[in-house]
Amino acid sequence: MHCSSPKMVCETKIVADEHDAIQGTKKDSIILSSSQMWTSSTPAPNPLEENDVRKDTVLIREFERTDHVEVRRIFYEGIMERIPNTAFRGILQQSQTQFVYALLTLMCFVVTKSLALTCCAPFLLMGARYFYSHKVIHSYLACALHTDMADIEEYYMKHTGSCFWVAVLEGQVVGIVAAQGREDDNTVELRRMSVDSRFRGKGIAKLLGRRVLEFAMHNNYAAVVLGTTAVKMAAHKLYESLGFRRTGGSEDYMLPGMSRSPQERLFFQIRYQRYRLQLREE
Repeated sequence: MHCSSPKMVCETKIVADEHDAIQGTKKDSIILSSSQMWTSSTPAPNPLEENDVRKDTVLIREFERTDHVEVRRIFYEGIMERIPNTAFRGILQQSQTQFVYALLTLMCFVVTKSLALTCCAPFLLMGARYFYSHKVIHSYLACALHTDMADIEEYYMKHTGSCFWVAVLEGQVVGIVAAQGREDDNTVELRRMSVDSRFRGKGIAKLLGRRVLEFAMHNNYAAVVLGTTAVKMAAHKLYESLGFRRTGGSEDYMLPGMSRSPQERLFFQIRYQRYRLQLREE
């Protein structure tokens, strides 16, 4: 498989289910939508609840070399979740594909005159969707794990305008996110956001997203952008809760790693959507 330059090929992939603010954190950032400004408040903890606060506090810090194994694991598991989501849940958003599969099922009956084979056709089509989802997403993972996710320090930490953070809960890395500055249009791209499935529902993804927005503001970028193929609506609600607005997309996105064969085009369709949060006027 040929992978082009990582900056050109490996698009943003976001796996996030949580869209509620975390309870009990020491720091909470607030968006003022009218001015797109950020403020922070630090409430004094109750001494009687100090141990509980410490236990539940999520720390967002910069990536360290010792985090690499856990970061790759979280990223890998998050992307692998996309296989069944894309194959089965994704078809609910694709009316044209539903029509094509219904037509193929009808053609099966016309050609074979067999009710049994016709009843099996939908299962065969869904099996093919799962097979090609597995194939394409594995190809994408191979590309990502051999480019920026292979050397996070070199790709993100050593470049001005880029950074990589981890979320730590009880001493364990439970979430990741990256920011990559783009000087051509003075924006920051939010990338690689993922939260360990065992720790979702705690608002960790929102904290990670806020960290990227704070980074962009502190570095005087005009906007934060992202592209996602997330199927779950919770992910899109998360972006919108952070202030992002949808700016466009594609109904039949060609994911990096696809061979563009007719079989893949028939059994693997994915919707790509772009979001933007304007921080200041240029």
